[in-house]
Amino acid sequence: MRAGCDARLNGLRRSPPEVSPRGEGEKPRHTLLLIAAFAAAPLSAHAQGKLDASYTVTLAGIPIGKGEWTIEISDSHYSASATGAATGLMRVLTSAHGATNATGTFVDGQLVASTYFSTITNYKKTDSVRLVVSGGDVKEAKIDPPQDNDPARVPLTDAAQKGIIDPMSASLLRTPGNGDPVAPEACQRALPVFDGRIRYDLQLAFKRMELVKADKGYAGPVVVCAVSFTPMAGYIPSRATIRYISKTRDIEVWLAPIAGTRMLVPFRAQGPTPIGPVIFEAEKFVATPMPSRASINGSKIQ
Repeated sequence: MRAGCDARLNGLRRSPPEVSPRGEGEKPRHTLLLIAAFAAAPLSAHAQGKLDASYTVTLAGIPIGKGEWTIEISDSHYSASATGAATGLMRVLTSAHGATNATGTFVDGQLVASTYFSTITNYKKTDSVRLVVSGGDVKEAKIDPPQDNDPARVPLTDAAQKGIIDPMSASLLRTPGNGDPVAPEACQRALPVFDGRIRYDLQLAFKRMELVKADKGYAGPVVVCAVSFTPMAGYIPSRATIRYISKTRDIEVWLAPIAGTRMLVPFRAQGPTPIGPVIFEAEKFVATPMPSRASINGSKIQ
């Protein structure tokens, strides 16, 4: 079976899309931020699993970053954390490194975000975001440095901070139903994301199926979703970055399963930038099911 899988994988030739230079002056990091955000949905009862993954990031074929990602899912809680840093040629231009984590619970099978924290440090400058969320509504937001008071910025109202999901929690998707979770249905959703500064919608749509093989861990099918971005609040409409990403229709996310659950997370994501395609892809993707253990009296031990 492994030989057959290898043969199918070797038969796939995945070429990054050609991108015409446009939006001169754009910064590719904004596309990197965009392809990191996806949605949550109900979990099956007693679904538990853990993911340990590592990723590389390339821009126009040149390595520019690497990262680690850990996700733990229990019957009632989840946690996700990631770290990343610039590498290769990019390290000559920036010393950027960062960390993100999020926690939440499952209420009636539905993923409900609780906390989100992100920090990015570049030389001596640090950008941090901390959110406390309850029932999908932002109860506390600490942003450092604070958002500027540019009068052209679309106001970030209280209403815009209700019914949201943070970017890290939004990277967990569940396929509805009881069949194979790696299915087109995983892509059919719209996601209300708030990253602490900008509120935006992501629209996902099924595109195709692919086969992938990590250097360590998962080998098998993934479902590929097309992703489009619509800014809602907290942004400046005239900014070239916002205009560029809003018009882009070539962003993709490739979703692979976390064993023991119906959850899917990005194995690969890619999108255009003015200087070439940016690709975020797993080198290691080790997903392990963690079944509930029962005590002598039949109650579950977490």
